[in-house]
Amino acid sequence: MTHGRFITLEGGEGAGKTTLAKALAAGLQARGLETLITREPGGTPNAEALRHLLVEGETGRWSPLAETLLLYAARADHVERLIKPALEAGTWVICDRFSDSTRAYQGAAGGLAAERIAQIDAACLDGFGPDLTFMVDLDPELGLERTRTRGEDATRFERQPGAFHHALRQAFLEIANADPDRCVILDGSQSPDIVFERALMAIQDRLEVPA
Repeated sequence: MTHGRFITLEGGEGAGKTTLAKALAAGLQARGLETLITREPGGTPNAEALRHLLVEGETGRWSPLAETLLLYAARADHVERLIKPALEAGTWVICDRFSDSTRAYQGAAGGLAAERIAQIDAACLDGFGPDLTFMVDLDPELGLERTRTRGEDATRFERQPGAFHHALRQAFLEIANADPDRCVILDGSQSPDIVFERALMAIQDRLEVPA
């Protein structure tokens, strides 16, 4: 049985990751591939329970270190119980956020040292990571405006000040530029159809998917 591939979608609030995940899943399924969409924090019952602790409450509820430890507890469960078994069964997994979000949110924007995050990541994941990552880049003001039009209560992260969101954007771009073999930057201000087409082209080029 062919091993599945692990694709992650990263970016700031309102960048369009959820829309892209659904489009990519449909596009890959049309090419005969079994797909699974999941998210972080979340994806398993344990991780979803931790998600509520992370996204609800006041902005200063957790320190960056405490947030990171909670995120990696959820991530370890997610990988062990859902992502790895799916990949081993030949399923292509598309995940809305993964470790790069921790590097950006709790690291670059939150102030936790990159070395500390790397140590926690190594202890929890032992080198496991995505085959391909899409960084969906969007002006933070536009992204936050999109989140407001959803009519949902803002999360702790969405309520962070503007400087936090601009730091996120810069961090995601720096992560992508430092690892071009894994990361592809997409322009989130373009139409969802164009973003999807460019992402699918990158998957075809890099992961050998039939056109």
